[in-house]
Amino acid sequence: MKRWMRVGAIALLLSSVSAFAGPAVTLYKSPNCGCCVKYVEYLKANGFAVKSYDQADMDGIKKRYGVTRVASCHTALVNGYVVEGHVPASAINTLLREKPAIAGISVPGMPLNSPGMGEMKKGTLTVYTIPKAGETPKVFSVE
Repeated sequence: MKRWMRVGAIALLLSSVSAFAGPAVTLYKSPNCGCCVKYVEYLKANGFAVKSYDQADMDGIKKRYGVTRVASCHTALVNGYVVEGHVPASAINTLLREKPAIAGISVPGMPLNSPGMGEMKKGTLTVYTIPKAGETPKVFSVE
């Protein structure tokens, strides 16, 4: 009887721990990119549950998810949205909270003031929308 109570207590503990895990992130990156590894660490430190996959054909991933016009070095999927590049956690959280009718958000290129690339300078990083087909990217936020 005590054994089953312990098993039940452990199961309850594990289920409560997983309830506190942040949004699941699937991230595709080049196997040789150090800043992508730093970005994964940044996301984990900000409460996201990240699974990272090395991909030799990142161009194919970018085409599949429609980020060729606003591309960066890695592509992530979060709750049905695409998150391209070194997007701050605050912008991802806003995206998930507001649920706009866009494909996702991006920080194109690899700006030095972005997470995983160096010291972040608040108010200097522009995050763009990843528009649906035929639309133009717009400013989503300035972080």
